[in-house]
Amino acid sequence: MNADVVVEYAVVGAGSAGCVLADRLSADGDSRVALIEAGGPDRRAEVSIPAAFPKLFGTPLDWAFRTVPQPELAGRRVAWPRGRTLGGSSSLNAQIWTRGHRADYDGWAAGDCPGWSFAEVLPYFRRAEDRAGGAGRAGYGVGGPIRIEDLREVGEATVAFLLACAQAGHVPMGATEATAPEGFAPVRVTQRRGRRWSAADGYLRPALDRPNLTVLTTSQARRVVLDAGRAVGVEVQTGDGMRLVRVTREVVLAAGAVGSPQLLMLSGVGAPDRLREHGLPVRVPLPAVGENLSDHLYVPLSLSAASAVSPGVGDQRGDALEYLRGRRGRLTSNLAEALLFLRTEQRLPAPDIELVWMPVPSLAGGAAGHGLTLAVVLLQPASRGRVTLGTADPAAAPLIDPGYLSDPAGADLRTLVAGVRRAQDILGQEALSPWLGEPLQPAALDRSPAAVAAFTRQHAETLYHPVGTCRMGTDDGSVVDLEFRVRGTSGLRVVDASTMPVIPRGHTHAPTVMLAERAAELIAKPLWTVLPERQIAR
Repeated sequence: MNADVVVEYAVVGAGSAGCVLADRLSADGDSRVALIEAGGPDRRAEVSIPAAFPKLFGTPLDWAFRTVPQPELAGRRVAWPRGRTLGGSSSLNAQIWTRGHRADYDGWAAGDCPGWSFAEVLPYFRRAEDRAGGAGRAGYGVGGPIRIEDLREVGEATVAFLLACAQAGHVPMGATEATAPEGFAPVRVTQRRGRRWSAADGYLRPALDRPNLTVLTTSQARRVVLDAGRAVGVEVQTGDGMRLVRVTREVVLAAGAVGSPQLLMLSGVGAPDRLREHGLPVRVPLPAVGENLSDHLYVPLSLSAASAVSPGVGDQRGDALEYLRGRRGRLTSNLAEALLFLRTEQRLPAPDIELVWMPVPSLAGGAAGHGLTLAVVLLQPASRGRVTLGTADPAAAPLIDPGYLSDPAGADLRTLVAGVRRAQDILGQEALSPWLGEPLQPAALDRSPAAVAAFTRQHAETLYHPVGTCRMGTDDGSVVDLEFRVRGTSGLRVVDASTMPVIPRGHTHAPTVMLAERAAELIAKPLWTVLPERQIAR
């Protein structure tokens, strides 16, 4: 197998992090960068139409993972959509932009990640953000690649939900939105004049004309090639056969919380006993690879709607025509139009529950007709899971076990039960009574703790925010150091949501972009600042 591509940097995965890295590392015009993406282009219309993203689930643009059976969720296997196209999951998500809470990053810094406080990561958020379309809502950057706007149109049912939040005693989010979100507000979305604005739109597309950037689509990385612990290339399966992308500086894995640990293990980096089980050589013993998996679990409370409120339901010709004429109407909805961050106990330092208001029956599917859903999200789960190999075949999906509700103390279930009861309070407010019909799930409005717990186990789903499987830190149990370098190797980094030590309180697209912005700066810093002293003398 010949090295038919030779570059300084090979970036694996063209998602939220990979698009940032491809742009920033190739920006000098000299450093050759190869961006390797298993999926194809992001040309399908459903990618750009905000309300159409659920139609992408289960298509070739989706890895369409499923978890192993979850004992605490009635033995169910949970569907895990993940983007497999340019833009990655930022081309399939609900376009919500939240940074997380100040306490998240201050917690990272106070724990095992010094230098990662909110004040220290804030410049990288601002570097990414363009709030030109969000006049009147301050606290974000200006002029960055990611366009952030208010929804073009907010449905009347959503206005009623925000009023119901106030009737239930909650307060508007106000000035804390960008730093310490608490209270209710309409969402801020990654859209540009009613069209999705993914990481591929913001970062990758403007860089495509650079002669030093090569983008390989429909090209699945099979393993990182290591020579005495140093990453020297990536073995890639393409439609034309196997290729070797050789690097002179670094390989950067940006394949996400599932793909990055899988690739490390396929490359011989991981727990020795698990690697040997699949006949893989142990090149770097690193038992923490794939561990520490964390995800946002949510419980959907879905009711029928008393009027036509749901995008994409019924005769869609009128909605489609309105969208095509001026990117207006219900198809500009991101299907998650408002948020409420709350504390189930006032003694808590920050919110532990997020409520997401959706003008659809449920993103999990199964219900027909117009409906409304209030999703109850567990923001700081104590449960942890893992990603492991089921086989040494790179084309096979790994085993994903999020360990939902498995924390021994039962705190996750208690918090979700408390959150569901708070959501039920809001659904019972006068402002929503003209909009809500009958529950679409039996016992959705039953307030008894035992009924809520049983309902949670039966209906909880992922909010599509897996993190933590290549945890960053300074301790021996971490996978990467504070500059994303894989322990026990050289020339190999992981830069994506898998490196987050603890999941942020919010949606993970923005924090992933922030990580990649900071990583790009660390990777591309002048060579003399990273060479050993004896090499500088030469």
